[in-house]
Amino acid sequence: MSKDTFLKGALILTVAGIVVKLIGSVNRILLSRLLGGEGIGLYQMAYPIYLLALSVSSAGIPVAISIIVAEKIALGDYRGASRVFRISLAVLAITGLAFTFLLYFGAGWLIDAHFVRDPRAYYAIAVLAPAIFFVTVLSSYRGYFQGLQMMTPTAVSQIIEQFFRVVTMILFAYLLLPQGIEFAAAGASFGAAPGAAAGLIVLIYFYWRGKRDFQRHIDNQTVLNRESGISIISRIVKLALPVSLANIMLPVVSSIDLFIVPARLEAAGFSVEHATELFGYLTGMAVPLVNLPTILTASLAASLVPAVSEAFTLNNRQQVLQRTKTAMRISNLITIPAFIGMWLLAEPISLMLYSTPNAGTSIAVMSIGVFLLGIHQVTTGVLQGLGHTAIPVVNMAISAGVKIIMSWVLTAMPEFGIKGAAWATNADFGVAALLNMIFVYRYVGFSLDIKDTLRAVVAAAVMGGAVLITYDTVMTRLLHNSIATLVAIAVGGVIYGVILLLVGGVNARDIERVPKVGARLVRLLHSVGILRR
Repeated sequence: MSKDTFLKGALILTVAGIVVKLIGSVNRILLSRLLGGEGIGLYQMAYPIYLLALSVSSAGIPVAISIIVAEKIALGDYRGASRVFRISLAVLAITGLAFTFLLYFGAGWLIDAHFVRDPRAYYAIAVLAPAIFFVTVLSSYRGYFQGLQMMTPTAVSQIIEQFFRVVTMILFAYLLLPQGIEFAAAGASFGAAPGAAAGLIVLIYFYWRGKRDFQRHIDNQTVLNRESGISIISRIVKLALPVSLANIMLPVVSSIDLFIVPARLEAAGFSVEHATELFGYLTGMAVPLVNLPTILTASLAASLVPAVSEAFTLNNRQQVLQRTKTAMRISNLITIPAFIGMWLLAEPISLMLYSTPNAGTSIAVMSIGVFLLGIHQVTTGVLQGLGHTAIPVVNMAISAGVKIIMSWVLTAMPEFGIKGAAWATNADFGVAALLNMIFVYRYVGFSLDIKDTLRAVVAAAVMGGAVLITYDTVMTRLLHNSIATLVAIAVGGVIYGVILLLVGGVNARDIERVPKVGARLVRLLHSVGILRR
């Protein structure tokens, strides 16, 4: 039952996130080629509604569990941590079951009320209902383990969940395709339920495996004060309600695209079918690709919540500041080059992954969102860990208002079209990130290190030049887009790493902090003379 350090926990979640995203990327590629833009559009019309129902059903309780459990463990109150988990698990099981029935029986109403403009999406919505119960219960276990700063159970369950989800998605989409595109999209949606069930089984296994060890901590603890159930529920609600609203804002923002983009594309002169296809390129192809580089930042945010909560509970303000600096610095080192590379290779990447260059326009515009989303995720984790859970939701509401206005205006302009929706999403990320940064500075005293950021920008700029030259050279000689794209990405990654080391963007101390392999990497880089002491 030993906890992970902050960076080790983030690394574990990052590795799991990479595996999950790789499986998901294969799924997107296969599903896009199987269903095409229209089928992906139908699937994406159902999925934001599912995310919205899921966010309401879980009510932000997993993050609240993580915060409160981390506080209890920091104070040595293992019995209290166990009570927090048991109470929250019961609440989540009830809400998950209620929203499962609500989504299933409400799918027809969403179509009839024209909240979903294409009636063929009905089946894709209805079959997502069972997944809500499993994911809601699963999230309570994840919040508990993260509060203990044990990230391995969450990581393993994420991988297992994604694997079973993808297998069933592709299988049912393929089997139902002869029945029609709407049934194939529904088959893809159904995969969420067996995937979540498999992930839940994994977490239950970890819980029972560590129960005896945890009970030993309870028996030996010196803290005897027992917090009442009413007090625990009150604290959970106080923390969970703002987090719930913040979680709801994510699918709400996705739903903004669902409710506005197809309709405004039609206003710009596109047919219903073409609007659905463009919507699929944006939300089904570009958005998942933009989210790919933020695996690390999402992991940092998840690891930050209990780590910051623990340090804040022990009144260690310096540790809170140091962990915030570390997380933000790592985030920028990853998201800045990802933004540059995605912007320069948007169409080649689209052609390589989705067998069409048509998503390239949306990918190029949304590439800046990688950097902005990274800042937003990390700062949200810090604020939640400090217990200021209401601040991110207010900031997200403001940024969502900006997105609504921009989506409505720009998407209906023929000269913008789908690019207008992409720019609106960038504005959403940017406003939320900026507002979060203001509050993090107020409570933690943290602001971006300009010198470190400029070093990453310089290294990414040199990388960008190398990427373009490499891609053009390989394409000229081999005339094969996928090979040229992969080689350009690989060369760009190496160039970025070398330049970053040479300009001092990363030093020996930074690398030594990498769990398991840090010291060996330092010795290797010193031996070849590219690491500054």
